[in-house]
Amino acid sequence: MTNKLCYLLLAITVIIGGCSASIEGEQYEKMTPRFDLYAFFGTNVKGWGIVQDRSGNVIQRFTVDIKGSVQQNELVLDETFSYQLGNGPTKRTWKIERTAEGKFIGRANDISGPADGTSYGNAFHFTYRMDLPVGDDTYDVAFDDWFFAMGDDTIMNRSYIKKFGLVMAEVTIFMQHVD
Repeated sequence: MTNKLCYLLLAITVIIGGCSASIEGEQYEKMTPRFDLYAFFGTNVKGWGIVQDRSGNVIQRFTVDIKGSVQQNELVLDETFSYQLGNGPTKRTWKIERTAEGKFIGRANDISGPADGTSYGNAFHFTYRMDLPVGDDTYDVAFDDWFFAMGDDTIMNRSYIKKFGLVMAEVTIFMQHVD
C-alpha cells in the first residue's frame, strides 16, 4: 500500500469516528445528585426540547407532558407532545421494568423491540431502535439516550439519533417535576 492510500484510509477513519458519539457511563457512578428513574418519572413531568440536524440547525421544537406512575415493578409514562416547529409523534406510552440484575427493559408503541437501560449514579443510559417517520419516508434508526440529574426535580436528556453508526440528529430536552 502506498503512503497516500494509508493516509487517506487513516483520514476516513478519523472523520467517521468523529461523527459518532460515545459516552462511558461508569464515569458518572459516583456523581451526585443520584438519578432514580422511578422516583423522578413516577409523577407528572414537563419537558422542553429541540431536535438538531447534523449541521446543528433546529428542525423541531416541542414540549412534552409526561404522566408517570409506578404499577408494581413497572414504570408507566404517558407522553403527550406539542410541536412549535416541525412535527412528530403526539403520543407515546413507555412501560419500563427493572430486572433482577438492576437493568431496565422498556417498551413503547413506536419502538422496535425492547429498549435497554442502565443506571450510572447521576446518569441513566437508554438504547433502542425506532422506525422514525421523516416526511413520506420511514428510517430505521438507533437512539443513544442519556439522562443526567441536575437536581432533585430537574434532568437534562441528550439523545443521539444514529444511522449506520453515524449521528444524524441530536435531541436535547430539559425536564422538571410539575404539580
